[in-house]
Amino acid sequence: MATSRHQEKELQALTRKSKKLSWLLRHGARETGLAMDSAGFANIGDVLRLTGLSRDDLDEVVAENNKSRYEVRGKQVRAVQGHSLEGTPVTLEGLERSWEEVTSDSLLYHGTSVGSARAILSGEGIHSAARTHVHLAATAESKVGKRAGVDVLLVVSPARLRDSGLRVFRAPNGVLLARAIPAEAIVNVVACNGPGRFALAELKGRMGKGAASPVA
Repeated sequence: MATSRHQEKELQALTRKSKKLSWLLRHGARETGLAMDSAGFANIGDVLRLTGLSRDDLDEVVAENNKSRYEVRGKQVRAVQGHSLEGTPVTLEGLERSWEEVTSDSLLYHGTSVGSARAILSGEGIHSAARTHVHLAATAESKVGKRAGVDVLLVVSPARLRDSGLRVFRAPNGVLLARAIPAEAIVNVVACNGPGRFALAELKGRMGKGAASPVA
């Protein structure tokens, strides 16, 4: 029992360290004055000074993070995606140069609610909102369809994205990203739960208004 409580405390401490590092590398450059390049890399010494973490702390957070959020390159470290752009040196172009472009035409997936899908398929498309890029999944069986609030998967054609002048990238942690998804690049809708199945026919009907015609 004592061992279990000790492990729980260690996990909580690691989580606090990771949140501190994540905030600084993704969002805190302007507030703290942290210098970083256009791809989000910052000097490790500066990061340790501003977070109060030791080098051992940082190495533990990087190694133990189950989503591989961080990347160490020599004397630099960064969050691999999820940055704020306003007031920071990070740019879309800088991030994308540091990622791998995906050239496959294999269909991709984006999970969302029925309400959001209605607006998306009626012509709004998918925009990154507070993030730099829209997150996509390579398979319908990925975790994206199992998250709370996800009623449907929108099926995205990379070929149609390219026709719209948009590209798909893979970050070092495997996350697939695109700047936006126009309605025309959505080629099907897949239900994930009861509300999704109930609205499926309606959503596919909306595809003709702003999106592509559904495929089988």
